[in-house]
Amino acid sequence: REDGVQQGWANGPFFVSAPWNPAGSNAHGVRGAMSKGRAQLVALLEPTVEALGYELADLEAGFSGGRGVLRLYIDRPEGIRVEDCEAVSRQVSGLLDVEDPIQGDYDLEVSSPGMDRKLVKPSHFDRFAGQPVKGRFRAVIDGRRRFAGVLIGREGDRARLQVDGAELMVPIDDIELIRLVPEF
Repeated sequence: REDGVQQGWANGPFFVSAPWNPAGSNAHGVRGAMSKGRAQLVALLEPTVEALGYELADLEAGFSGGRGVLRLYIDRPEGIRVEDCEAVSRQVSGLLDVEDPIQGDYDLEVSSPGMDRKLVKPSHFDRFAGQPVKGRFRAVIDGRRRFAGVLIGREGDRARLQVDGAELMVPIDDIELIRLVPEF
């Protein structure tokens, strides 16, 4: 563009962030304690994100040092731009103002999931079949807790992985963390 500002699609995670102090929050409550669990936050926020044309790919909530962070990762097939994060941030912020599901002060951040995205939904295991992954099992499986290999796909509630030349069928619930490994 003539003004020197580059526009384009995000290759990695980036954030749109705004401090937020929900009306009526109790500053003397448990430090950053969430009054609703993660699943309830997803249930509250996902319809709004989807109505805007995005997938709520993941949600993280963390609290330390007296101030929390609610981080939403959004996605869509054509990728995520800064303007997308801003639009979702505005809508979700309004919803959080009305519903007030989190006690205490926190920052709302909206981001793309990035090239090394976490796989958290069963549909992610279908969408990214054939891609290199790395992660951690909740307990030792096949003599290892950490793994790196290829996600073959999903069969019901089990992930098929190829690790060190062997195929593993692992219940998705037994995978603590699994991320894509970007190929350059």
